[in-house]
Amino acid sequence: MHIHILGICGTFMGGIALLARQAGHEVSGSDQNVYPPMSTQLEEQGISLMEGYDPAHLDNRPDMVVIGNVMSRGNPVIELILNRGIPCTSGPQWLYEYVLKDRWVLAVAGTHGKTTTSSMLAWILEYAGMNPGYLIGGVPDNFGISARFGDEPFFVIEADEYDTAFFDKRSKFIHYHPRTLVANNLEFDHADIFTDLADIQRQFHYLVRTIPGEGLIICNRDSPALDTVLEQGCWTPVEKFSCAADSAEGWNARNMRADGSSFDLYLDNYQQGRLEWAQLGQHNISNAMAAIAAARHAGVPTRVSLEALSGFKGVKRRLELRADIKGIRLYDDFAHHPTAIETTLAGLRGHVGDKRICVLLEPRSNTMRMGIHENTLANSLREADTVSLYQPGEMAWNLSSVTNELGDKAKLFASVDDMVDDLKKQTRQGDSIVVMSNGGFGGIHGKLEKMLQLL
Repeated sequence: MHIHILGICGTFMGGIALLARQAGHEVSGSDQNVYPPMSTQLEEQGISLMEGYDPAHLDNRPDMVVIGNVMSRGNPVIELILNRGIPCTSGPQWLYEYVLKDRWVLAVAGTHGKTTTSSMLAWILEYAGMNPGYLIGGVPDNFGISARFGDEPFFVIEADEYDTAFFDKRSKFIHYHPRTLVANNLEFDHADIFTDLADIQRQFHYLVRTIPGEGLIICNRDSPALDTVLEQGCWTPVEKFSCAADSAEGWNARNMRADGSSFDLYLDNYQQGRLEWAQLGQHNISNAMAAIAAARHAGVPTRVSLEALSGFKGVKRRLELRADIKGIRLYDDFAHHPTAIETTLAGLRGHVGDKRICVLLEPRSNTMRMGIHENTLANSLREADTVSLYQPGEMAWNLSSVTNELGDKAKLFASVDDMVDDLKKQTRQGDSIVVMSNGGFGGIHGKLEKMLQLL
């Protein structure tokens, strides 16, 4: 079958392309922005890429067009597909019909930690010899690729609540029909498609309704918004996990090192073992408990999961150490939401002690640019010693409200080069520089590396 994918360089649709190619299909695709690293990953797999959405890209009449949610009515290629009756479907629907339908799906949902928890879970199953399939919205360093078909029956998927396609406004995860569901946490996000938290909770409850009674839901006890979802009706056993010291039921972490690099794991008040690993932050301890619980449901002993996670290498762009130059460490972090910013910096603070943390932040997510997090962004940055904020010209609000709240330690910039030049004047040995953005940030990572080399 020849499959053409519209929006192929998005993380999810690029994963669909990799899975289709590994399954033996001929795959091509179009995207408005064809650039590395996704373009390189796809081309290495023999996938033909085309720039833009020219209707001529479909002149060879593919057997199926898989349409990403970046596409909308009025786009000439969409109008051509509909007018000519070319077979088409959404990415999530294609994934279910051609990959997930007969497999044991382990889905990881939530506002934060989906990519990391999915990567941990896939690695645990891999370490246990199960050779799982997976589709993850990032690149796990233990695998080096974001998607793999794998062996039956197990398939791990990052279950995103974003909408499916212009013709299907349900959340993507409604299509996956998991047997094992991790509900990692839940906050308001994606304000471009959801009106409020209740709107998102409704989609999460639709997901809960798809889990079989013989399945398992693994839920974060420390996220009250998830309790509200389950209270609407639940027909599946639930296991809960928590970092709270007084939590005796379910999965619990105790005796945590300040930076999150080790902890004792308990289940129903019985110690299961201790994990010493390279990850930082209490949020990653929560992620680890969720992954261990999900793997246990698939048959992996907890002892084996702890062994696996001791060798977990992390995920690209999740507090990823990009460089260590002249005693200055440069990190790259996805940072799409104030809660993620706060927990990431708290973990790093526990690791570096009183050494300086210098943050450079680009508020790039749709929700951030709309100003939804204006009142919480400053507080999320409190562990930083210096904060450089980039003000994109097209943002709906002015970041000066954040710099005013943070005082002397924060500065506002309209130029990436000016941010780098300013940091150069104050950087000193022992600093940790954290670049926080879910985009390319004007090539700032390479500019910072060059600046550090010249110090």
